Amino acid sequence: MALSLLSLIVLVFPFLTAAKHNTTAGGCAIIRPPRDGGIRYRGLTQEQIRSVHVLPLDYEIEYICRGNRVIIGPNVRKCLPNGTWTDLTQRSKCLLQCPRVWTSLENGRVSQWPLGPPVEGMVLQYSCLPGFILVGRNSTHCNKLGKWDSPKPVCHYDRHYTGKKKLYIGALFPMSGGWPGGQACLPSAQMALDLVNKRTDILPEYELELIHYDSMCDPGEATKLLYDLLYTEPIKMVLMPGCSSVSTLVAEAARMWNLIVLSYGSSSPALSNRQRFPTFFRTHPSATLHNPTRVQLFQKWKWTKIATIQQTTEVFTSTLDDLEARTKEAGIEISVRQSFLTDPAPAVKNLKRQDARIIVGLFYETEARKVFCEVYKEKLYGKKYVWFLIGWYADNWFKIKDPSINCTVEQMTEAVEGHVTTEIVMLNPETVRGASNLTSQEFLNQLMSKLGGKNPEETGGFQEAPLAYDAVWALALALNKTVGPLKAKGRRLEDFNYNNRDITAEIYRALNTSSFEGVSGHVVFDAQGSRMAWTLIEQLQGGSYKKIGYFDSTKGNLSWYGNDRWIGPGPPADQTVVIEEFRFLSQKLFVSVSVFAGLGILLGIVCLTFNIYNSNVRYIQNSQPYLNNMTAVGCMMALAAVFPLGLDGHHVHRKQFPVVCQFRLWLLGLGFSLAYGSMFTKIWWVHTVFTKKDDKKEKRKHLEPWKLYATVGVLLVIDVLSLMIWQIVDPLHITVEKFVREAPKGDLDVLIQPLLEHCSSDKMNTWLGVVYGYKGLLLLLGIFLAYETKSISTEKINDHRAVGMAIYNVSVLCMITAPVTMILSSQQDASFAFASLAIVFSVYITLVVLFVPKMRRLITRGEWQSDTQETVKTQGSSTNNNDEEKSRQLERENKELQKIIQEKEERVSELRNQLVERQALRSRRRPSTVNQNHTPLLPVPSNDPKSLIPPPGYPNPTSDNHSLPPSFSNSSNLYQPDGKISRNNCHTSRLQLLYK
Repeated sequence: MALSLLSLIVLVFPFLTAAKHNTTAGGCAIIRPPRDGGIRYRGLTQEQIRSVHVLPLDYEIEYICRGNRVIIGPNVRKCLPNGTWTDLTQRSKCLLQCPRVWTSLENGRVSQWPLGPPVEGMVLQYSCLPGFILVGRNSTHCNKLGKWDSPKPVCHYDRHYTGKKKLYIGALFPMSGGWPGGQACLPSAQMALDLVNKRTDILPEYELELIHYDSMCDPGEATKLLYDLLYTEPIKMVLMPGCSSVSTLVAEAARMWNLIVLSYGSSSPALSNRQRFPTFFRTHPSATLHNPTRVQLFQKWKWTKIATIQQTTEVFTSTLDDLEARTKEAGIEISVRQSFLTDPAPAVKNLKRQDARIIVGLFYETEARKVFCEVYKEKLYGKKYVWFLIGWYADNWFKIKDPSINCTVEQMTEAVEGHVTTEIVMLNPETVRGASNLTSQEFLNQLMSKLGGKNPEETGGFQEAPLAYDAVWALALALNKTVGPLKAKGRRLEDFNYNNRDITAEIYRALNTSSFEGVSGHVVFDAQGSRMAWTLIEQLQGGSYKKIGYFDSTKGNLSWYGNDRWIGPGPPADQTVVIEEFRFLSQKLFVSVSVFAGLGILLGIVCLTFNIYNSNVRYIQNSQPYLNNMTAVGCMMALAAVFPLGLDGHHVHRKQFPVVCQFRLWLLGLGFSLAYGSMFTKIWWVHTVFTKKDDKKEKRKHLEPWKLYATVGVLLVIDVLSLMIWQIVDPLHITVEKFVREAPKGDLDVLIQPLLEHCSSDKMNTWLGVVYGYKGLLLLLGIFLAYETKSISTEKINDHRAVGMAIYNVSVLCMITAPVTMILSSQQDASFAFASLAIVFSVYITLVVLFVPKMRRLITRGEWQSDTQETVKTQGSSTNNNDEEKSRQLERENKELQKIIQEKEERVSELRNQLVERQALRSRRRPSTVNQNHTPLLPVPSNDPKSLIPPPGYPNPTSDNHSLPPSFSNSSNLYQPDGKISRNNCHTSRLQLLYK
């Protein structure tokens, strides 16, 4: 590598020697490298380097040195638009480096000139600390060979010294790098040391001295400096690092040397791990100190649901883990947790998608601009949202132009308006004098004087300067507190070494119990060694930050100014407010249907009264009035079910609603069983009697009412048992159906959650299936029976056709209503209207069809008398019922005569057969009889049945037909003229033979 680099330099050198420093068109001329060095050309090959004479604008070259030489001065130069290279006034040299060990002196001081690394030409001046004597030369020079021209001197302890003994503090102040906090923190610490050393009541026998280096906030550089601090004299009693990354390194290594670490500028929550960092303390509060303040504000504004978005770094991840634990303990939910590495757009979109309202953002300032540019695009700001940010951003961070975002300053200002920040109070807001006898304002004045009037905003670590000041005071007070206990043990602070655990333990106990007023506020450490401090709460109002309160985490006190301002009427809700709103039945609809139901109940009462009053009238008796009474009662119960069917949370309390559910079920169930069961029983009896064989029909013609009542009773018992089992096993209770949330009219941050109360049970579908199946079979069977008996006429149940018509209507309405109401169950008005009107119409049709014709007949014909009244009246007074009575009488006689005729016909047929057989027998015997008796032969009757005469008692076919009822006039024609038997054709002496 070195050989190739040397060859490159040799090749390039001729071109460089011929180059000028002046400009050429379109770039810069090549310049000479330093002696014993070369130039590294970026992006050029060796062939290009040989041919190039002018380098383009913005091109950078880098100086490199040979061997162990180091570059002194600028090592990189850039071509400027004016054709010159940067920093040409500063010469770059490649010089040999002398050993660094000469740059430190145990128990002494080393000053160097010029400042920088120890290279050729550097001169070191040595001096010993008070109480020590210098042995050796007090100066040395680094020669051109890279060696010091004299041995390193030493400082020996002066036994005759009677002044103050020095205690050394090793410190790392980042003067440059990512956080150049040492620029203000180092002067602040030196101010504290000067005051402490002047105090006679604090460490009177000792003097504190600070040995510090520039860590550049770089753990790699800090590792080398820590080595120098630990392995060079004097012994340091305490280490004071800055930056979280450097403090992590120092704190983890310090326990191997039994050293206390006191940091003034580290906020990483990871440093609160006592097992990993057992001797670590810090006056800079942990980043997690923001979390108690945030939780306090969440509780103040009654938020229980928050969201977070963080940059993926260790410090923010640890902070968020701590926040999650604290919110969980406080009963607050982190509903959304988003993170990003470089691009926050997807995370912000997820926040919007999941309706995040209260959002905690943890990211650095540069990333904050990216986040809020996306916030503006997603409209994740305004009166519905609150953002919580870290308070150590610059006051105008959102107005700084950033090429990485495409949002204007106006858009950014609009997006960040109203956000809340929490910031650790690093300067005591109260005018009190603490341990240093300075107020916070007096401290700032002295610090500004020491900085020489530099702009605080351009001085790194200016905000943290009070923490460094109080860190020195905390250490001095702790060391002062250990003097007494150590003296009691025969020890002294100056006896400290890296193997002495006892002195370290005493210092640890003293720091752990520290409590004093400093310029940064009250200084106290928690169990993890972190500073407990106040938190400043600010809100961005009108483009500038306003203080709205303080929170003292040590006492849990919130000091509130009451000047918080919101875009809306007040603090927004942590989520979309959902207002539960029950849907109730339309009262107009309920009243209208109730009026119809009430009128139906009145109609039922009229029909029932009519039927009971006229129960002795024959026409009413032949309609089975007791079954009709049951029908009327069942109809009224069904109508009564309409009232609880329309009751809901608008009328009854939620606790009483299950009782209403029971009333609905029992009234409707029993009403159906009584009304429909009585009609079904009638139609079933008619069908049974008139569709059986004649012999069984005759037996069933005699109606026994108790069987009808028993049938209705069986149907009723089945319903009662099924309802009882249902209510015992799976009782009805109230259930609430939720619908899709609705947005109300207007710009309101609320949603309406419609709710609807239902009567239900755990296995509602099973029970409804059983009930609907059983009732459905009865309805279908009723329709079938009504159809089969539509042409039958019977005296015992004279209204069965009306019953059939009622069954048709009830069955059709029920079969339509049951599925429709199940479909419309989520629409309370439609469901109630359909179910209740179906009940009302069914009842009206049933009552009108069954009872109105009876009323009309009795009114129009005047048939109001009972059977007992009819027997008392005279013959003339019964003229109104003569036709009906004659008709019934003739019908009975007609049936009796038909039966007699059938029996006679069978007898006639039998006698004819006997006569034919006897005539055949006589014809075979005739010859012998004639010869023996010589008796004259009788006339041989004809074999034709026409010659037969009817038996005695049988009506003569030739007789007058007027002796028979008119309806039987055709019965005498069974024997046609050619088939008649004349009495003259048969001698009376033959009749006895005929009937033997």
